[in-house]
Amino acid sequence: MIALPDRTPLTREFFDRPVLEVAPDLLGRILVRTTPDGPITLRLTEVEAYDGPNDPGSHAYRGRTARNGVMFGPPGHVYVYFTYGMWFCMNLVCGPEGTASAVLLRAGEVLEGAELARKRRLSARNDKELAKGPARLATALDVNRALDGTDACASGETPLRVLSGTPVASDQVRSGPRTGVAGDGGNGDVHPWRFWTANNPTVSPYRAHVPRRRSS
Repeated sequence: MIALPDRTPLTREFFDRPVLEVAPDLLGRILVRTTPDGPITLRLTEVEAYDGPNDPGSHAYRGRTARNGVMFGPPGHVYVYFTYGMWFCMNLVCGPEGTASAVLLRAGEVLEGAELARKRRLSARNDKELAKGPARLATALDVNRALDGTDACASGETPLRVLSGTPVASDQVRSGPRTGVAGDGGNGDVHPWRFWTANNPTVSPYRAHVPRRRSS
């Protein structure tokens, strides 16, 4: 078992800030997912910021829906969505209530509970791939829509909590266009809001947005 850094839970005030402040500050923080089979602990190595109604790439850009309602609530809550008809992805809501900004958790390093994560990620070739990508991260941590709306800052027992960990030094934080988002990575890298830990093998590969072709 790897010795963990600071296990103090992050407060709601941590998340009650602009998304572009919270996102890079999440690198190096520790995510603890409590499952019926035991805990899985992960160090965040890659995230993406989504700025609500100011961001065409955000699920909240066109307003509140049944799907994205958690994003409009208090900071520090978990927003889970289903994508491509088969994968879940997990976000942490931030900013003042009503702003609908959130940080997508893209990748991490499993520190504890790797044996549990391996059972869910049978296709992973090694432990570095267990949570290498947002859908893989959610799968490894047994995350689904049942966790949507979970308060990660609640006192007492909670299925998911974020601990202080050891923040990544600013000179080790890298940023660039978000993966697969229209506009990002184009002229001038319109939204370089993907942040990752430099030279970390668990960080997922960048893929530019590919427009969908209309069937003839």
